[in-house]
Amino acid sequence: MAGTGNPAPRQPRNPAQRPTPPARPSGSAPAPLRKPPQVLMIKKEDEVAPEPPLAPAAPGPSVAPSAASGQVAAPVRPPSPPAEDGDRFDLEGIEGLTMADLLGPAPDRRGGSARSAGRGPAASEAAPGEPPRQARTVDDFDFDEEAFLAALDENAPVGTTGEVVQGVVIGMESDGVYVDIGGKAPGFMPKSECGLGVITNLKERFPKGLPIEVLVTREQNADGMVTISARALALRQSWEKVRQLEKEGKVVQVKVNGFNRGGVTCDLEGLRGFIPRSQLNEGENHEALVGQTLGVAFLEVNAETRKLVLSEKRAATAARFATLEVGQLVEGQVVSIKPYGFFVDLGGVSGLLHQSSITGGALRDLREAFQQGEHLKALITAVDPARGRIALNTALLEGPPGELLIAKDIVMAEAEDRAHRARSLLRQQEQDAG
Repeated sequence: MAGTGNPAPRQPRNPAQRPTPPARPSGSAPAPLRKPPQVLMIKKEDEVAPEPPLAPAAPGPSVAPSAASGQVAAPVRPPSPPAEDGDRFDLEGIEGLTMADLLGPAPDRRGGSARSAGRGPAASEAAPGEPPRQARTVDDFDFDEEAFLAALDENAPVGTTGEVVQGVVIGMESDGVYVDIGGKAPGFMPKSECGLGVITNLKERFPKGLPIEVLVTREQNADGMVTISARALALRQSWEKVRQLEKEGKVVQVKVNGFNRGGVTCDLEGLRGFIPRSQLNEGENHEALVGQTLGVAFLEVNAETRKLVLSEKRAATAARFATLEVGQLVEGQVVSIKPYGFFVDLGGVSGLLHQSSITGGALRDLREAFQQGEHLKALITAVDPARGRIALNTALLEGPPGELLIAKDIVMAEAEDRAHRARSLLRQQEQDAG
């Protein structure tokens, strides 16, 4: 078959027919035998850490020929020990040097090698022919402390969460109102936070330029704008007012606007109140109370859980508390005797005549003074409408201490006249205490 190139000459099969090599000149050395090329294997550890020279080998062969390849195997060298820091670095040469000495001189603005002013001896060095330079301190620079503090105040963030701020309405959109509160960006009040109840017309409710007091509900964002609320502030003020009414034991008028299986609901100072059926005078037909106005007192006021529980039945007690005051002479009936005193019914409310307030004499048994069901007159020394407590005192009606035990009828008969003297004593005690 014909090929594309020059065919190689075919070797004769008979060894006698192979061409004889050219004869070498007489007297010349025989040609050395050619060995096959060898590949030298270099390990990575040999490149990183050069091996130390081998120690003289002991007498005898240190290498053994390879039976397979006929080559001489590489000698086996012991592992070299790790180098110490003292062998790698000259530690004695850098002892006592500072970091500035190690870094060397730094070029200054004029191309010299002195380091910056105030950082070493080179601060006072100067070029040849020039007077020595003096290092400048912070006091040598122009610094206005008042201007610096004013700049801080000007750029300080305005409005933290829970803070009440004053502002002026400067604009509005369909979803809220913009109020200038003194920051680098106006505050934004969403439409739902513009007040209690439903607001249909923002322009009429918040005309431009209207002064307004709001509560910060979210601190400023990346643009410097804070979120404010008039509704949250109104709710806070309502809870504070309701707590004060509860503390004073006031009776308030509310209008029933709904009912459920457990009672009726009402509105008080913008807050949703609840009157249980058990606290209604007509609890059996509470659905018919919708639209009516009731006088109620407070059972529970909790702003954290938003619970406002009212009572119509307790309103009568609260109304009675409203007629009582410290220093007033009242008449009641002993309804209960306890180890610590008497409970006295004062017409819908109970007062406590403590054993320490019965008489100024020695009292071995409470029944030496009064019996259950007996009527008595006493002075009011403390009134706590929120806790429903009234403190009574008969010892102030005595002349000499213990008079109540030996002449109780005279003390009770002259109680009105003796009460005037007792009131003066109570006022004097209040002034000394306050």
